[in-house]
Amino acid sequence: MNGKTILVTGGAGFIGSHLVRLLVNKYPDAHILNLDALTYAGNLANLKDIEDAPNYTFLKGRIEDPEFLKKVFEEYEVDGVIHLAAESHVDRSITDPMAFLRTNIIGTVELLNAAKDAWGDRQDVRFYHVSTDEVYGSLGETGLFTETTAYDPRSPYSASKASSDHFVRAYHHTYGLPVVISNCSNNYGPFQFPEKLIPLFINNIRHERNLPVYGDGKNTRDWLWVGDHADAIDLIFRKGKNGETYNIGGENEWKNIDLIYLVCDQMDAALGREAGSSRNLITFVRDRPGHDRRYAIDAAKLTNELNWRPKLQFPEGLERTIKWYLENSDWLEAVTSGAYLQYYEKQYQQKTS
Repeated sequence: MNGKTILVTGGAGFIGSHLVRLLVNKYPDAHILNLDALTYAGNLANLKDIEDAPNYTFLKGRIEDPEFLKKVFEEYEVDGVIHLAAESHVDRSITDPMAFLRTNIIGTVELLNAAKDAWGDRQDVRFYHVSTDEVYGSLGETGLFTETTAYDPRSPYSASKASSDHFVRAYHHTYGLPVVISNCSNNYGPFQFPEKLIPLFINNIRHERNLPVYGDGKNTRDWLWVGDHADAIDLIFRKGKNGETYNIGGENEWKNIDLIYLVCDQMDAALGREAGSSRNLITFVRDRPGHDRRYAIDAAKLTNELNWRPKLQFPEGLERTIKWYLENSDWLEAVTSGAYLQYYEKQYQQKTS
């Protein structure tokens, strides 16, 4: 990484901000570029602690803009891309699938084109595409997703990510572009936008609002601490094999309803409320269209080849997450109101004027 210029797309988002912070602090001799459009889920407050680091540069722009990308690659002489920028919320993809097509498919292809044109035949570079386990579809009661599991996306979101995965592989096979891909299970931790399950329910419990649970609540997901995911991305980017895919999982399956019970109970303890009171807020609602029943990752390849395993156990990670949201209620209020968008847009304009 020494002397390298690494472009992280979506670096002001949830996973991206954890990764950018890790890279900036771990590799002081690398130049970390953070390219983000600062949409509703991108927030520069997530990176307040490293915004003045000498090896960090923020760039506001969209990955769908080829002229902008061309200038970035030329001006900064980019040596590597870690691509996280994406629309990622399944419910939003159901109501507005075209936004997911534009960002997740067209944006990825524009980024691939910019890298291909800038790098030519260079092999000392790497394009790393960060994807999701949702591209594999739905599992039954048993079994795990492996890197050879056939794709079977069930939502507009997962279909857009599956398409972008295929384009990345196609650019590797057609043009010789050095690429790696990872497919990860559900992440949790600080700075996650509160449309996702864990921060949404933390916020609703704070305000004693209903906790909407889809269907019977028995849909199952594998959960991974976001810091463990950032470590895995760093490792794969440096040591993964070109053309390969790596699954990243938490070895941590939970039925939604059991997870929600745990969130309720930990919140009651953290807020000093009567034990079991938050469970009374649970409300079962009509299931989401195309709601996959179960995801579960087999990360044996990543463990065997690169010696990675998740470090943080889930009950402790959830406790840390709850503590962070309760101690950062100003951040939570700002992102739920949208006020931070105007504030940081003004701050960005002042810095660049």
